[in-house]
Amino acid sequence: MFENIWIILRHMQFTDVLDILLVAFILYSIMVLIKDTKAYQLASGIILVIFFFLLTQWAHLYVSNRIIRSFINYLIIAIIVLFQSELRRFFTGIGSHTFRRPLKLRPLKEKLEDISLAVDYMSQKKIGALIAIEKDIDLSPYAQRGTVIDADLSKDLLVSIFFPKSPLHDGAVLIRGNKIIAAGCLLPLAPTHTLGENFATRTRHLAALGLAQETDAVVIVVSEQTGEVSLASRGKIEKLSKKDSVQERLAEYLRIK
Repeated sequence: MFENIWIILRHMQFTDVLDILLVAFILYSIMVLIKDTKAYQLASGIILVIFFFLLTQWAHLYVSNRIIRSFINYLIIAIIVLFQSELRRFFTGIGSHTFRRPLKLRPLKEKLEDISLAVDYMSQKKIGALIAIEKDIDLSPYAQRGTVIDADLSKDLLVSIFFPKSPLHDGAVLIRGNKIIAAGCLLPLAPTHTLGENFATRTRHLAALGLAQETDAVVIVVSEQTGEVSLASRGKIEKLSKKDSVQERLAEYLRIK
């Protein structure tokens, strides 16, 4: 066995090593992409189907193998349909990935407290709010749908934007680093059935989930009906309990230390 491994290693070329590393990177990227999402369970099911296909082929179970092979022919279409939100976020990330991320997130660290204080205040006063924080994927296309602000982030400015009857309170605020880049922005709406039983059908929550499905942004929602705070990220949305710290959750997701 070791002799065979040695023979393989001895005849291995640089292109073979590069090929292995590339495949490993692709598999790693896929696992990171679907981690903590519904796609992870779907991927496990697909891997199980492939395992049974190989097993039936090895055991010469011709009828079972033919049935599974017929199913595999439609596997690519099934992957596109089932993983459409994850694939959209993956390819968007490739197209807009930037090496400026540390430069964006470092100034944001100093402003997390302002965001947290603003969210707590609006939650107590039941002021509806929708705040999206840019991570790796550029949010400029969504900023173009609103009003350019390009102002230093502060608690007072956030609260004033979402104050009732303010011209920009109905849209979303987009944050990049320590700047509010735009307000009154329109975000893509997610299908209503993805909210789950814990959420009533509300536009802000649908918009937060829609952006979280298409990008890697983290989106904060404050309900104007109940004052509850929700957090959307990685294609999912959840309500935060009173003991949850918005500042800590943001730092954890954005990996700001």
